Amino acid sequence: MKFTLSWLRRHLQTEATLDDIAETLNRIGLEVEEILDRAAPLAAFRVAHVLAAAPHPNADRLRVCQVDAGAGVIEVVCGAPNARAGMKAVFAPPGSVIPATGLVLKVGEIRGIKSNGMLLSMREMNLGEDHDGIVELAAEAPVGVPYAAYAGLDDPMIEIAVTPNRGDCLSVRGIARDLAAAGLGTLKPWSAPAVNADAASVVDWRIEWPEACPYVLGRTVRGVRNGASPAWLQQWLSAIGLRPISALVDITNFFTIDLGRPLHVFDANLLRGNLTIRRGTDETLAALDGKTYRLGADDCVIADASGALSLGGIIGGATTGCTADTTDVFIECAVFDPVRIALSGRRHHISTDARQRFERGIDVALMPAALDAATAMVVALCGGTPSRMTAAGTPPATARTATLTHARLARLAGEAVPADEAIASLERLGFAVITRNEESVSFDVPSWRNDIAAGTALDPAPGLDPARLADAAAGAAVMEPEADLAEEVLRLRGLDRITPASLPMADLVPRATLSAAQTRVQRARRLLATRGLLECVTFSFTDAATAARFGAQTLVRVANPIAADLDTMRPTVLATLALAARANVARGQADPCLFEIGPAFRGLAQDGQLRQAAGLRVGATPLDWRKPARAIDAFDAKDDLWALLTSLGLPMDSLSVTADAPGYYHPGQSGTVRQGPKLVLGYFGLLHPGIIAALDLPQSAGFELFLDAVPEPKRRRRAAPDLPNLQPLRRDFAFVVAPEMPAETVLRAVRGAERHLIAGVSLFDRFVLPDGSVSLGVQVVLQPGAQTLTDAEIEAVSARIIAAAGKAAGAVLR
Repeated sequence: MKFTLSWLRRHLQTEATLDDIAETLNRIGLEVEEILDRAAPLAAFRVAHVLAAAPHPNADRLRVCQVDAGAGVIEVVCGAPNARAGMKAVFAPPGSVIPATGLVLKVGEIRGIKSNGMLLSMREMNLGEDHDGIVELAAEAPVGVPYAAYAGLDDPMIEIAVTPNRGDCLSVRGIARDLAAAGLGTLKPWSAPAVNADAASVVDWRIEWPEACPYVLGRTVRGVRNGASPAWLQQWLSAIGLRPISALVDITNFFTIDLGRPLHVFDANLLRGNLTIRRGTDETLAALDGKTYRLGADDCVIADASGALSLGGIIGGATTGCTADTTDVFIECAVFDPVRIALSGRRHHISTDARQRFERGIDVALMPAALDAATAMVVALCGGTPSRMTAAGTPPATARTATLTHARLARLAGEAVPADEAIASLERLGFAVITRNEESVSFDVPSWRNDIAAGTALDPAPGLDPARLADAAAGAAVMEPEADLAEEVLRLRGLDRITPASLPMADLVPRATLSAAQTRVQRARRLLATRGLLECVTFSFTDAATAARFGAQTLVRVANPIAADLDTMRPTVLATLALAARANVARGQADPCLFEIGPAFRGLAQDGQLRQAAGLRVGATPLDWRKPARAIDAFDAKDDLWALLTSLGLPMDSLSVTADAPGYYHPGQSGTVRQGPKLVLGYFGLLHPGIIAALDLPQSAGFELFLDAVPEPKRRRRAAPDLPNLQPLRRDFAFVVAPEMPAETVLRAVRGAERHLIAGVSLFDRFVLPDGSVSLGVQVVLQPGAQTLTDAEIEAVSARIIAAAGKAAGAVLR
């Protein structure tokens, strides 16, 4: 909501400064978003009279001017071609700042002549683009007065944020009423001037859809002259961003802002018969914004015999708009259903000042007075003869009451509020006392406060017990108006006066704010970022061809895709990561390393959505002086996955790798990570060569982890660590196995050969022998317990290790 300071003072008698007004608005809950004071940067500039303008003796294009700015004659060197004796201009003295450049003026010497200031153009004052010459003012412009005051720029514009329940503050008078109630002046009385009208209106109303428009007024004014509106009206509208159009249109815009009462004027000579408020049919409306809208049965339209003329409460039509040729007008003043206005506005993507007010609720009781006031202004500015009012429908009931108990006000405020103070503040807002006693006070709610005791409620959830709904409605009818009154009292006292109070603590130690699953996601995100992968947030849908390449058995189609190539839900996060990597490679990022945590879709069933953490490394390893770069391989992806599983607290000894990864991985350089024989935790490996070729990617390795499949770590009471006091022993074994034998089988067998003494098993070497068999170097760490191991005990453990490897993997000791 925008308004100017002078417009506010039309309704508010106050000597408060602009800063005081802004501070009070914030204090009572009308948050100030912007204050635009166009006079502030122009404060030093004065209206000046150029007494003489002689050619500069040392420059052909400069003139030496004798200037009177109200404090004596001074000399100014000016290069403007229109500088001449006798003209009135705008003078900037030394020490002032030029708004367009930020230059601080100083007394200077130009080609040997001292210049004591500057004569300004519109561009230099940031008031336009004209810089062909200095500003020329009217001959009667008073010398020495501030230019901002002379030009009418000393009227600051204030913009406030209005909450959806405060439709009354979408008017200058409503804001003035709140400020007066807060003690910042006095609300000036207002009443509509009397309108002398004898003839009946030549246009009448008929309402066919009373649910959308229950009540409407109108009046014809004949013999008008529609020209430009007066300067004061144009300045007010321009200051708040509204373009002056013509006197008739500007009058309706004025009352929309001034009283919060939208109006519309039709050119009566362009109407075909009377006006009807009805449902829209399958018809079009050429609107005043230059667009054409297709209207339907859910739209409330104002129509004549020719069809729809206006989308009621939102925007008028161009066919009956007022022009310079208009001589007879019909003024419409109606009330529309807020919900239907909001739905129509959203459906057609139209946002207007009228819609903004109707969907928040207007003051129904103001309608006759507002129509009289608008009629009087039309007659005053445009002439003409008004008719009597014509009306249709029934005015909606506005009588409402609300009761405030002093005890509840004290509970909500956190301190006792004197009863007289509370009652006086509500009375200043327009509430009238009905009854009063020591415990409570009842009020008549003013018609402009549609947010208090309005009886509106959200639709209940289906299936609720009717008796329970009735009880809830009865309780809300008592509690909500009382809470509304308490809010008004506390708001006017100042929201800053409410004593802050912390919510009660349920526990001395705060409970965890994240669930275990959310914690896993955060930990995974941090771990992958520390390993040099960049996080992506890609679409969860892709094209059908990509989804098929990445193993989608059943394509999950999007019913209403945002684009033709985004019509299928991704079966794995790797699919969209690969597309992101392709885009990066195509733009010169040769070796992108990406990860994403998000959903994958395997079907329409309830368990068809999986949460994955996936990563993709492309191209080669980073350059490093300690080792040469190499192509990314499957073990890079496995390293990422293993680090991720370790950070999530999985016991790594319980994991195994099998060579049955999905088909979008390389069949010989990939694996499936399992915990036990059935639980699949994820996959890793090189991408399939066919996918690499189709996407035009370098060699790429990726991994996937199913976060929902990761089991919760077992919570055990931690005992003091049993630290051994004896040194560990290390023994190396070289086993010869068949080339197809996985090293994991050998390591698992060795680890299980002696569970009490073996503390660690690792593979440190692998090479192929001349006969094609494979040699695996395995290091075993033995940790003695109570006593040092003897040679015989060590040999016995070694024998059990060799036997276990031979039994499980056919391994023989070299």
